[in-house]
Amino acid sequence: MVNKLKSIICSGLVLSMVFVFAGCSKSQTANSTSSSSSKKIVIGFSQCTLQSPFYVSLMDAAKAEAKAKGVGFVYADAQNGVQKQNSDIQDLISKGANVLLVNPVQSTGVQPALSSAKSSNIPIIAVDRNIKGTVSSFVGRDNKKMGELAGESAVKLLGGVGKAIGTILEVQGAAGDQVMMDRRDGFHLAVDKEKGIKVIQTSYCNYERSMAVTASQDAFQAHKDIKLIYAHNDDMALGALQVATQMGYKDVKVVAIDGLMEAVKSIASNSNYKATLCNDPAYEGKMAVDTALDVLAGKTVKKYVDAKTALIDSANASTYVEANKVFAAYKGK
Repeated sequence: MVNKLKSIICSGLVLSMVFVFAGCSKSQTANSTSSSSSKKIVIGFSQCTLQSPFYVSLMDAAKAEAKAKGVGFVYADAQNGVQKQNSDIQDLISKGANVLLVNPVQSTGVQPALSSAKSSNIPIIAVDRNIKGTVSSFVGRDNKKMGELAGESAVKLLGGVGKAIGTILEVQGAAGDQVMMDRRDGFHLAVDKEKGIKVIQTSYCNYERSMAVTASQDAFQAHKDIKLIYAHNDDMALGALQVATQMGYKDVKVVAIDGLMEAVKSIASNSNYKATLCNDPAYEGKMAVDTALDVLAGKTVKKYVDAKTALIDSANASTYVEANKVFAAYKGK
């Protein structure tokens, strides 16, 4: 009888332990499933450089929008190096990026990384500069059109269509860069029609003010008849204007691109800085993240998402001035 009682008790204990372990196993499986289903989306951003105020603002806006949408965000600075950018993109993939935003150093330079992303089923969104290859979308602006609008403004400042006269100093961005080529070519579509206009170009200044200062010093020393400065971005234009002022060129006018607030304030104060094209990096960064999330959600997105532009001149500059902004905010719809 005692032995039978012991057998019953042991059997009960064994069954209890089986139910306990089964319960634990079921609980752990449920937690694992829950963790897997709620895995956070991660956006990876490969930025061509963070030496430019524009690209810093673009990155900050993308980061802020990712945070607002509750998704992860990792980024890398290619420092204007093609090989480094390809390595950076591989690193972003290894860090678990579900979608990649890429502002390429060169439009044809990221093909190895594109292949890796494609093999991992990771979509790529080109940002600010397009990529030659298959991407889900390009979020940016028509830089050629922006250059043309700047050229039309320059023609007007030098006397008007058919009457414009003067030498223009063109301060160039980065060699081989698609943005530089578009802003150059668009500008020349407007000014090359004018027989009275001559354009001289600086060496490539990589969109940096300090390099523009050096290049402009050489240009102003060699050409005493410069009437207008056109720069591929405002930062370089401000550097060139600094040189012109220091060398006694009091009447030189300035036209550029980007809508840097320092330039906008100068335009609003009725200085020699006459016009810039709005190139709001915050608007572009937000649109890039929103487009990336739409792609991940399986929504249909446009191949080209226009981040918009607008001419800022003496007629409207005061409406764009905001003390807390680094770049003028786009005001259209």
